[in-house]
Amino acid sequence: MTCGGCSGAVTRVLKRLDGVEKFDVNLESQNVVVETQDGGPTYDKVLNVIGKTGKKITEGYEYVGNEKVTREVTLAA
Repeated sequence: MTCGGCSGAVTRVLKRLDGVEKFDVNLESQNVVVETQDGGPTYDKVLNVIGKTGKKITEGYEYVGNEKVTREVTLAA
């Protein structure tokens, strides 16, 4: 993810994904953090949607807390 167009593509697909409460696309760190309600889109669904933008995912993590699920994804440059 090397430009505003890349981060814009990820932003657009996440805005359309039902169940996403909030997200942060950070171009500098090449990270995307997605927060959903428990029962929202699965980790695999989030990865799949981001992957459809053509961005290569190099790492991914899922954190489960009280009624919230946070997924963090690192994209390749």
